[in-house]
Amino acid sequence: MFAERLVSNPDILPDWRRSLGDVTATARIRQSCADFQVTELLAFEPDGDGEHDFLWIEKEGQNTAWVAEQLAKYAGIRSVDVGYSGLKDRYAITRQWFSVRRPGGVKPDWNSFRAAGVRIVDATRHGRKLKRGAHSANRFRIALRHISSPALVVAARLEGIKSEGIPNYFGEQRFGRGAGNLRLAEKLFGGRRLPRNQRSLALSAARSFLFNLILERRVIEGTWNRLLAGDCANLDGSGSIFAVGVVDDDLRRRAARLDIHPTGALWGSGDTLVSGLVAALEQSIAHGHPAFARGLERQRVEQARRALRARVIDLEWQVPDEHTLWLEFTLVRGAFATALLRELVHADS
Repeated sequence: MFAERLVSNPDILPDWRRSLGDVTATARIRQSCADFQVTELLAFEPDGDGEHDFLWIEKEGQNTAWVAEQLAKYAGIRSVDVGYSGLKDRYAITRQWFSVRRPGGVKPDWNSFRAAGVRIVDATRHGRKLKRGAHSANRFRIALRHISSPALVVAARLEGIKSEGIPNYFGEQRFGRGAGNLRLAEKLFGGRRLPRNQRSLALSAARSFLFNLILERRVIEGTWNRLLAGDCANLDGSGSIFAVGVVDDDLRRRAARLDIHPTGALWGSGDTLVSGLVAALEQSIAHGHPAFARGLERQRVEQARRALRARVIDLEWQVPDEHTLWLEFTLVRGAFATALLRELVHADS
């Protein structure tokens, strides 16, 4: 079992099976913050009025939670009154929205705000606090440097990604450094009480681990990008799902053009929405890792579904020299850029 191997070797995580086959090329990423850029695409436009300042912020070398703390201190408000949609990479240049509540209509002078690695690009107002998950997608610009094989060979794999999408694996960052969040899950499920934030990390890591195993099985079987009878389908770019009884020609066509995707279980309590061979596959994964599966059920985490495939939107690339590749692409909220990179190269920071 993974849990047993984790105790003896805390750095081990499965090398999840790739849809395009094994990669032999290596490359370096994040040689500087400018090599990994992320721009958040909000799902709505701030309305320009209300008690919350909406700040469009560019940060470099800082994490999202730290920036939120600095905004709260400057505005003289509680940290809970600062909102953001998603956590963005620290070792990168990222652009995202923050909301800051203005009690009593008091307006801080944001032109005077100073924090290392943080720049307020624009400010407007909105009537509601920015909630987690309020963005629709993220736009990435990433450099792959020192590619061991010529960049044009790597670029050839990108055509397949452009037309087929990528397996929607959770990235390694979900599991923490040295798989530490999975070790937290083992402690939690073994009866240890954890602080609220650690409990959240533990539950998320355990669900993500089981999901990745389910997805890997579908990749091995060649069904990660096509619907099976008994599947539950996801409408691309949304949280909408529906059960699939018989897979007819219309569903096949919609899956082929990436309009809908098969889904996998985010494990927890409650009835599954899949049936037949799909349900049997997911149950077999859960039975193979009972500590995680039963632990999630006992913690009353509600079972949910996640798309097995992520569409890569507006994928573009440039090859300025033989050993450098620049990528630009958009992924819907919740998809990981590292899931795309691992289909191309073995990447080292």
